[in-house]
Amino acid sequence: MAKLPTGPGTYDDVPLSALVRAARRTYGQAVRRAQEAIGCDDLPRAGGFILSAMSWSDASVEAVVEWMGVSKQAVSQVLDRLVVRGYLERKQDLKDRRRIRLVLTERGRSSAAAARAAIERVDRQLLARVGRAKVEQTRATLVALIELGRTRGRRAPDAEGEA
Repeated sequence: MAKLPTGPGTYDDVPLSALVRAARRTYGQAVRRAQEAIGCDDLPRAGGFILSAMSWSDASVEAVVEWMGVSKQAVSQVLDRLVVRGYLERKQDLKDRRRIRLVLTERGRSSAAAARAAIERVDRQLLARVGRAKVEQTRATLVALIELGRTRGRRAPDAEGEA
């Protein structure tokens, strides 16, 4: 069995899925540190992503939940915690008074801005390390992987490529 690398070395034998997961941690740690620095250290799991996505895309909670690929019920507790902790607030939808919208508060916008700045710092470091062409190729590869998952539905393909 191959040993997982823990330091500089070769990652040739590590599955791409494991590399993606480990690489994601780099962003997560940077975002967590930035949010802790501004007093936003009480975010629930996935809360930071929800706030950031709402901020960067001006998307509704429903759109963010769809992007995450989970049901609204799966994140309803996270949303409630974000409201209680002052990151989101409930407002009546002016177009449809039967609906309640969740919108970013000032604290939510600050948290999202800190996350965005942390992500941009990591992106600049990555760009300096590997160059624009490799970053753009990685982005294209990740987009293709996302689209592959969407075209196959919610089930992952098996070894032969069948869903």
